[in-house]
Amino acid sequence: MPNSVNTNVGALVALSSLRGINNELDKTSKRVQTGYKVADASDDAAVFAVAQGIRGNIKAYASVQSSLAAGEGLGQVTAAALTGISNLFGDLKAKFANLADGSLTSEQRTVYSNDAKQLVSQITNYISQATYNGKNLLNNATGTLVTFVADVSGTTLTLSTGTSLSSSTTAILTSAIGAYTSAGLYSAAITNISVFEGIVNSMSAEIAAQSRSIGLQKGFVDDLVDATKKGLGALVDADVASESATLQSLQVRQQLNIQALSIANQQPNTLLSLFR
Repeated sequence: MPNSVNTNVGALVALSSLRGINNELDKTSKRVQTGYKVADASDDAAVFAVAQGIRGNIKAYASVQSSLAAGEGLGQVTAAALTGISNLFGDLKAKFANLADGSLTSEQRTVYSNDAKQLVSQITNYISQATYNGKNLLNNATGTLVTFVADVSGTTLTLSTGTSLSSSTTAILTSAIGAYTSAGLYSAAITNISVFEGIVNSMSAEIAAQSRSIGLQKGFVDDLVDATKKGLGALVDADVASESATLQSLQVRQQLNIQALSIANQQPNTLLSLFR
């Protein structure tokens, strides 16, 4: 093409190259700054749509994790209360054995009976204090069954004792102590205690099994969330080290193109020498 002061072909080529480098530089800078190779729909609409769906699932899993964690907490509190109650049975049986001594005076019998009532009172305290997040599986006042979300499809797991211990405590233990007025009633009193002990042991086994299921499910959901996050990262995360190297390379190319554009812009000035 002939020399012209109207159209500077060299400058146009340099400008086009510089424009392309600036576009690449903007994209690479965005990846370095955000840490994502797909930060929004403008980067890759299809991948971004998939990533958004995965992010929604992760948020749903977070709610499931929270629900299962609450289940674990309630199960642990309930199990602790039942263990504490079970541990008191030995002391309670010892007091009843003392009451079986026919040589006791009425005053001594009253002392042992009061000790037994204190143990029953402690059992009642364990029952009333076995509360987690407002739920108590051992007391009818707040219900004996609680459900927890187990997965994003709405499946649930439950913690349940089937019945309340508060009524059993009054009906079995308190009445046993109140009716235990002589050594000859030892067998009947021990039978009442054994009935209550059987209820507690059954509840302990049931709660342990249910808590184990909740714990296993929570562990699975935790692993599932970790795997999902890894998959999401593979889709949208940028290799920052590689992008940083690319960024430096583009910055050098940008400077070279700026110099090339400057040289091309000076080319028409050479035509002035023809008029000297």
